[in-house]
Amino acid sequence: MAFIYSALYKIPGLRYFFKEEKNQLCDSTTEDKEYIAPLFQTVAETPQPVSTRISGTVPEWITGSLFRNGPGRFEFGNDKYNHWFDGMALMHKFTIENGKVTYMSKFLRSDSYMLNESANRIVVSEFGTVAMSDPCKNVFQRFISLFELPKITDNGNVNFVKYKKDFYVSTETNMMRKVDLATLETAQKVDWSKYIAVNGATAHPHYDPDGTVYNMGSSYGKQGIFYNIIKIPAPDPEEDDDDTLHGAQVICSIPASDNWNPSYFHSFGMTENYIVFTEQPIKLNVLKIITSNITGTPISNCLYWDPRYDTVFHVANKHTGNIHSVTFHTKAIATFHQINAYEDEDCIVLDLCGQDNGDVFQLYQLQNLHKSGRALDETYNFTVKPLPLRFVLPLTTNSETPYGININPLRYSAATVEKRADGKLWCTPEKLWDHTVENIRGLELPTINYSQYNTKKYRYFYGCGFQSLVGNYLVKVDVDTKQSKVWQEDGYYPSEPVFVPSPNSSAEDDGVVLSVVVSPWQGKTPFLLILDAKNFKEIGRAEVPVQIPYGFHGMFLPHNQ
Repeated sequence: MAFIYSALYKIPGLRYFFKEEKNQLCDSTTEDKEYIAPLFQTVAETPQPVSTRISGTVPEWITGSLFRNGPGRFEFGNDKYNHWFDGMALMHKFTIENGKVTYMSKFLRSDSYMLNESANRIVVSEFGTVAMSDPCKNVFQRFISLFELPKITDNGNVNFVKYKKDFYVSTETNMMRKVDLATLETAQKVDWSKYIAVNGATAHPHYDPDGTVYNMGSSYGKQGIFYNIIKIPAPDPEEDDDDTLHGAQVICSIPASDNWNPSYFHSFGMTENYIVFTEQPIKLNVLKIITSNITGTPISNCLYWDPRYDTVFHVANKHTGNIHSVTFHTKAIATFHQINAYEDEDCIVLDLCGQDNGDVFQLYQLQNLHKSGRALDETYNFTVKPLPLRFVLPLTTNSETPYGININPLRYSAATVEKRADGKLWCTPEKLWDHTVENIRGLELPTINYSQYNTKKYRYFYGCGFQSLVGNYLVKVDVDTKQSKVWQEDGYYPSEPVFVPSPNSSAEDDGVVLSVVVSPWQGKTPFLLILDAKNFKEIGRAEVPVQIPYGFHGMFLPHNQ
């Protein structure tokens, strides 16, 4: 988020504002956590496809590629990154065809990667690491460099995304990189700010069936700070392929409730007609950000959790850009990933993974992930349990709405909404879990049958359970019954599950769930896991003969698309 630096200077009075962050973590007790450091260490890329060893069966109908993204290099020369999120993007591709699977990977040749490689040290700052001054500069040059704008990273290590006809890898700055999916070669760098007035965008856009894409990004300027809803139109067959973001527009700008402490956000919700933005108490200390180059403070230290704020849901019509006149409030919760959202009886049903504390970024310092024994146990004891929650947001509320009664009309949901004496619409979520999810310490990295059920009423979602600092369970949840099914194997850590529907499927869970499973132990081979989505039993696995680090997000792309 170094891209915020220059824009924040434009806000009047900003440099006189300061807010101390609070260190509040939820403590729990556990012990005997497995050593996981090898999951966060540099690996070699595998630039040519290699065969995998198949156990069980790979269904013949699966024809396509699973793309995964995440950090894969954590040092240049003697310089080491401080945070997991800093690692250089390593792109992975599993090609599935005729019951066989091949694997390849390549580092993203971003400007950040190439500059670091050329200098044999870290010269571009990342989320948790500030680049040091060039040792070849004299004292005066080093002093002047403190006041230069930091270079914005294009290290797109979070996700693969699609806009119109092109595919990109993305992080949360305004820089993305096009990628050739056939070869994983790095292509053109694209700057969001050349097309629309935003200083970045999430790595979790939403897609309409016609190819229209929606995203969100913040803007920082003289008028204040805004959370912007971005619309990228569906591809035009006659459009120039080299200008993919042509036609992108900001359709709505939601003003931050506190210009001095804007909220961090990683994703957002979307229904057929609405965007739901969650303004949460994970805050950005703007003074620290604009002085970070001088003080040597990384962006990770500019984020803090302030539970004095409510979590607020803002609703906007994604077709007209009109902001709904009413906001919806709940207690201070942190959320990173939405599960799904849909409309029913003039309400928005919003499902997300939420937790009671958002002070989590420091837990993923590499020095913590590299701990072992009691030290690792103590770090894990400060983790917060993320749980699936359902909120119901009635859209017909107005000044005539009565006070003090539950106005949720959906009988199938235990979520409540009531108008309080202060005029706020206060929401209490429904719990979408049973004892199974509770026992595995919550659930994150949720996914659904996106192509068929995104923005629609649905029944199943999939995610990772976290009895470690990263996922070590795969979970299927039935939101109607709250019952769960799990997959787990000792010594292995599965990644975000990806649902792939069967051809001509009629049932929501008719298909498979794919997950890349890795291990910190030399004797345990990483593999692509294939689960029957209905019974959540293993169908097969494809063992990969190279080391794979733990990653973030990705997508499955059928070969006929």
